[in-house]
Amino acid sequence: MWLCGVRIDSPTGFVAHSDGDVAIHALCDALLGALALGDIGHHFPDSSDEFKGIDSKILLARVMDLVRGKGYSVGNADITIALQAPKIGSYVPAMRETLAGLLGVGVDCVSVKATTTERLGFVGRGEGCEVWAVCLLEKA
Repeated sequence: MWLCGVRIDSPTGFVAHSDGDVAIHALCDALLGALALGDIGHHFPDSSDEFKGIDSKILLARVMDLVRGKGYSVGNADITIALQAPKIGSYVPAMRETLAGLLGVGVDCVSVKATTTERLGFVGRGEGCEVWAVCLLEKA
């Protein structure tokens, strides 16, 4: 299981065309959406062999190239991961460090939070997770 560019020790993972890092995918969508550039599927379609098994950190780096190309930089980013198991709190510092490097900001500008759904819904049953990401972009 990969989350925020960090490998999580878990017997489960996510089924995906890429490495399945749903947190980075949500962040990519937030960045692209802030500039009305579409979504991650538009830029990196799962029908393309080029992106099969790709490290999502590479996708985020490419999104950041688009952000910078439009004359923007990241002010801050906030990610919330809803996952019943495994517990990921101990991974949060590494996640923040990894994302900060990719976004070109200080660690103090990246927030990653973990929560559960108290066993409610598909997340609570351990069938998947949900991720929400928001970002502030600043005109360079």
